[in-house]
Amino acid sequence: MRPCLKTALLAALVILTINNGLLTSAMAKGSGYIFVSSERDNAVVVLDPKSFKVIKTIATGDRPRHLRFNGERTLIYAACGEGESIDVIDVAKLEVTQRYEDIEDPEMFDLGPAGRYMYISLEDDGALGILDLSNGEFIGQIEVGDEPEGVLVTPDGKTAYVTSEVANMVHEVDIAARRIAANIVVGNRPRRLALTPDGTQLWVSNELNGTVSVIDPKTRKIVTTIGFSPKGFRPEQITPVGITFTENGETAFIALGRANHVAVVSIKTRKVKKYILVGNRVWNGTLSRDNKRLFMVNGLSDDISIIDVDKLKIIRSVPVGRVPHTVLIDD
Repeated sequence: MRPCLKTALLAALVILTINNGLLTSAMAKGSGYIFVSSERDNAVVVLDPKSFKVIKTIATGDRPRHLRFNGERTLIYAACGEGESIDVIDVAKLEVTQRYEDIEDPEMFDLGPAGRYMYISLEDDGALGILDLSNGEFIGQIEVGDEPEGVLVTPDGKTAYVTSEVANMVHEVDIAARRIAANIVVGNRPRRLALTPDGTQLWVSNELNGTVSVIDPKTRKIVTTIGFSPKGFRPEQITPVGITFTENGETAFIALGRANHVAVVSIKTRKVKKYILVGNRVWNGTLSRDNKRLFMVNGLSDDISIIDVDKLKIIRSVPVGRVPHTVLIDD
């Protein structure tokens, strides 16, 4: 642990007022706005859902990456790695209204079911940090493997899963006891994880293996390893990261990184059904609420690809900020 983090167990909550005059706070929840974090621009870009034009650029801390709504979808939390903060964006006002500071290199995070606690991967410290959002207190951390990234809290709030890129493990953390309950060895450089809608499968992307490990959470065993082979790409170019499931539990969309494709996978058979060509280094994705559109972020072509889920075809590419990381839709 870095000395400055040892002395910063109480994160300061800073209330900011940003008067840039670009938009008023008249927009309501469900606006359809598309939010994309831009690592190089230190901002979250807001797109109009009809024209797909940028209507506002919200300044944040340095290098915003992971984004997530609160339970009511009135706020967006943004992990600003080089800004060492979690910024809070008011969805109606389209501005940063709060900032939790002195959090070293936050990368990914998840929320507990009640929305009070945030569980954050602290890459430099090899730890899972716990932030109380009600008062801004950084209440502790749990040591995990080096370079943790993906964080997933189970719906019952009892367990957190954390990937370690260096240890090649998924750590199962007992939240109440604040300790590691199990270590599950997966492929090389695990990045992200996702639970299927029925909670019976934990999928983990292994970036340097070019695979996804499918784990039975009850037995903590790998039941299947899914490989990928889009045409025209060498194995070392296939670097899966983001995993997105349809709400009906039938289909998984896997971002294949530098292979510039999204793999469409049957959750039941765990077989690849199709590859969809998108932009450069496709990183993350999210589905519209009706699951009709899939939005994929392309980190090296500085755009997002919009896919028709029924037809499994790309229908539009939209330029966004430099090195986009995460996309959310206020629908």
